[in-house]
Amino acid sequence: MRAFYSGQFVLPLPPGHRFPMGRYALLRQGLERQLEEVRMFEAPRATDGELALVHTPQWIGAISDGSVSAAAMREIGFPWSEAMVERSRRSTGATIAACRAAFAEGVSGNMAGGTHHASAGKGGGFCVFNDAAVAARLMQAEHGRRAHAPLQVAIVDLDVHQGNGTASIFQRDPSVFTLSIHGQKNFPFRKEASDLDVELPDGCGDADYLAAVEHALDELERRFTPGLVIYLAGADPFERDRLGRLKLSFDGLEARDRRVFDFAWQRRIPLAFAMAGGYAADIAETVQVQLGTFRVAFEYWRRWQNAAP
Repeated sequence: MRAFYSGQFVLPLPPGHRFPMGRYALLRQGLERQLEEVRMFEAPRATDGELALVHTPQWIGAISDGSVSAAAMREIGFPWSEAMVERSRRSTGATIAACRAAFAEGVSGNMAGGTHHASAGKGGGFCVFNDAAVAARLMQAEHGRRAHAPLQVAIVDLDVHQGNGTASIFQRDPSVFTLSIHGQKNFPFRKEASDLDVELPDGCGDADYLAAVEHALDELERRFTPGLVIYLAGADPFERDRLGRLKLSFDGLEARDRRVFDFAWQRRIPLAFAMAGGYAADIAETVQVQLGTFRVAFEYWRRWQNAAP
């Protein structure tokens, strides 16, 4: 199974910054030790033209040349640097590459990504460019040229925070279905309208969460027929996540992943996934959740290969 990384492009963050930049290197190390069947490739760099499928030229330009305002960078939560720009482009390129690989092999992943708070003309919440949105639009364009037919894309966002940027980008686009299951009282405090929003109370545990996932996937199938699923497999619903406020166990998160991958597999829909958020006080626990997602993904990737003609 192919996976794409951008962890070598490290943002220079001040001491004590709450974003766990080290988790990407730890995830790569964990995959090298525990899942040798995952082949890891350096992410390509998203071009201005690819980013412009979603983002305004003004936003792309301001981020790229550093003319972005201090207020806009405060909303993102990172200091501006050339490394930040490069990482943001590479993280977007990783989801693009994972989508292309998913069309070829059924399942593929981005070892970062899930930057769902970025909208067309601004960033937010540690998100500069919206990788899933850019990848969805680019896959639609490439599929149209290749198959001479439209492509419908479902973005299944199970990060604990609502994908407000993704929702705002696709609010008037019936070809992309945005599904977000998130904490009702958590960031962002001003939500956007996804095609399907499921808001959960603080302290929600495994059973109620999994019931919500099953109901949401049933509703997705009732209302939409995707030809591609982009799955944001956030680790932050975990019970010991500092920013999550939900109470999912390791087993609950694995069961969540299995339901999403099985939904796509049963309908033979290619699925690309990204890591999204994860802020456990013990960074090893976030990485453990993410490694679990990769184990489930590999199982379903292998089913695709066994089913190939």
